[in-house]
Amino acid sequence: MNDKVARLKSIAKEIEDCEICKKDKSGKAVPGEGNPDADIVFVGEAPGKTEAKTGRPFVGRSGKFLRSLIREIGFKEERVFITSPVKYLPDRGTPSKSDINHGRLHLLKQLKIIDPKVIVLLGKVACFGVLGEQILISKRHGSVVEKNNKKYFITFHPSAALRFPPIKKLFVGDIQKCFDFGLE
Repeated sequence: MNDKVARLKSIAKEIEDCEICKKDKSGKAVPGEGNPDADIVFVGEAPGKTEAKTGRPFVGRSGKFLRSLIREIGFKEERVFITSPVKYLPDRGTPSKSDINHGRLHLLKQLKIIDPKVIVLLGKVACFGVLGEQILISKRHGSVVEKNNKKYFITFHPSAALRFPPIKKLFVGDIQKCFDFGLE
């Protein structure tokens, strides 16, 4: 097993054992999955019900949409890593700022190990969870933020794209642009 895999498994174990991560949440831990040498990492919000049952990220309706889009663009899912700042299903729906701030500790360790070329921030929770700032996605989607020698690509969460047809068109364009940008 390569060193990155072992280190990511160690973080997954920390998440499973973390009482703060579990507070006011339910289901299995969803630490993330994918290639430990990924050039592109997708960061969402928090697990949904399907994810909390399976322990896998982005396998519900939004995840199926994102994964199919990745494949349609011609990129292999096996070449990306998918995760979120909050690692358990929040009992009350949207994660709180304290949930996001705590989850950031685990997430930043994962990102440091993977060391991707591009980190795709799927929505405002992902932006706050990684960058620590509120970003208006409707104004900044499709753009890149460079911070701490990293490139962060901002777009909508796939659930917003599924709910709102005008956002879906923008999201699809953003994901295509992201892969073009990430593979330069």
